[in-house]
Amino acid sequence: MKSTVAKALFNSYSYAEYRKLVTDLLSEGKSTGSEQSESLTNYSKLNEARMNRLEKTIKISEDVIAKLQHLDNHYIWLVISEGWCGDAAQILPILDKMAHASNKKIDLRIVLRDENDELMNQYLTNNGRAIPKVIVICKEAGIVRTHWGPRPKGATELMAKHKREVGAIDEKIKTDLQLWYLADKGISVQEELVEIMENIKYNRL
Repeated sequence: MKSTVAKALFNSYSYAEYRKLVTDLLSEGKSTGSEQSESLTNYSKLNEARMNRLEKTIKISEDVIAKLQHLDNHYIWLVISEGWCGDAAQILPILDKMAHASNKKIDLRIVLRDENDELMNQYLTNNGRAIPKVIVICKEAGIVRTHWGPRPKGATELMAKHKREVGAIDEKIKTDLQLWYLADKGISVQEELVEIMENIKYNRL
């Protein structure tokens, strides 16, 4: 396993630990990350409410559960995140439920982007530090197999279309993106991650 990934894993959080960290920082009027501002703290507050809701409402499909439980190896999903990230708030609760449904085939671990520059720089998106990023690690072999993120294909296409038409990320597209996630109900994240895991299983990756 690459030393950068191994170091990040050593300093990683479980989902419950990550949630507690974000909550504790909010109680101090702070967000995660090296930059602190009122807007980032407000985003973190919104995201905490979203995650609370998603934990109650997201359902993992029976097909996805069956495929996860029949993986031929055990894996770690190492996720690069921050509490203020809207995409991470929409995606992490789904990943947690998938990990729990996998019959211990998936171990979800989370690291903070701004505390792991070297790791983040290995998984840039169009030369940008976009998150969340899911790094798929085979436990037995200790190797990184692939990665996914920062958002599902449909959400990525929505953002790209807006950028072409408007030329910037504004409040409208942020709202539209959250509405996209609401309508999708976590289905795209489940399907895309399971497809990746199936491709690894059958040596297509």
